[in-house]
This record gives sequence, C-alpha cells and structure tokens, in this order.
Amino acid sequence: MIPRIKNILYATDLSKNSAYAFRYAVNSAQKHDAKIHILHVMEALPSAAEGLITQFIGEEKIRQMRKEMGEDMIGRIRERLRQFAEKELKRDPKTLKKVVSVDVVYGSPAAEILRKAEEMNADVVILGTHGKGVIGHAFLGSVSEQVLHRIRRPVYIIPLPEGETDITLGEI
Repeated sequence: MIPRIKNILYATDLSKNSAYAFRYAVNSAQKHDAKIHILHVMEALPSAAEGLITQFIGEEKIRQMRKEMGEDMIGRIRERLRQFAEKELKRDPKTLKKVVSVDVVYGSPAAEILRKAEEMNADVVILGTHGKGVIGHAFLGSVSEQVLHRIRRPVYIIPLPEGETDITLGEI
C-alpha cells in the first residue's frame, strides 16, 4: 500500500533562503492534500549562561520575555507566509490554508523537531540544511544530522542554495 501523507512538519531556522525548503513543503501539501505544521526552535542558552541571567533578572522575567519573543516570532513568520503566498501562490491562494499551525519553541532544535514529529504524528518531516562540507558534517548541518540519526519517520533534507533566491522566510 502506498503511504498517504496527511501531516507535514516543516522545521525552519528562518535563515536566508529557508523559503526554498518551504516550497518543497508546499509542493508536497498540494500533491497529497496534506496539512503543513511549521516549527521554529529558538535554541536555549547553555545552562551556565541561563543560570547567570536568571540570577540578575529572575525566572519569572525570563519566562515573560520568552513568551513575548515567541508571540512576536509567530507574528513575523505569519507575515512572511503572507508575502510568500502573494508571490508564489497567487494562482492557488487556498494552498496557504494548508498551513494549520505555526509553533515557536525554546530548546534543542533536534530534540524539539523529534518531539513535535511524534506529538503531531507527522507523516514526513521537511528541513533545509546549510551544508557544512566534508570535514564539518558530511554535507549535512548538525541539526539535520541529529534528526536523521534518531527519527523513525521519512525526512526530506533540502540543501539550501548559497546564492540569493527571490524570496526568503528568514531575516526576520
């Protein structure tokens, strides 16, 4: 039986050219009539640095700042999606409705991608990668590599182009 793709997890670092990988998520959603869930993980500070900051401004203030930053980031991602839709999906505006969630969380990017994929029962995970070269991470970024070593779901790894593309989701 051919697998049916219903839920796509698109994990983005919001870097330059990340829209390139988003196009693959959109294409897959169109072809399979699937839903897209967007995830952006803001990497947590090392525990020593976080402990030091907590001493100065307090745990409650840190929680409040994270909440505000997360809400702001979600708003910015949605605005970028609107711009993307205007440009890329002008002939098919209903496709943007396939984006059913936008989550911004704190933590380890690989761990949060794995957690979210399990939580939402993703049929496929799509992520872009900035190739680090042979010496660095055998052509994969460290997050992509960590996800691939631990996930039990199909993953599309999209190498992001180095040059300029016509639109970016990043640079927020």
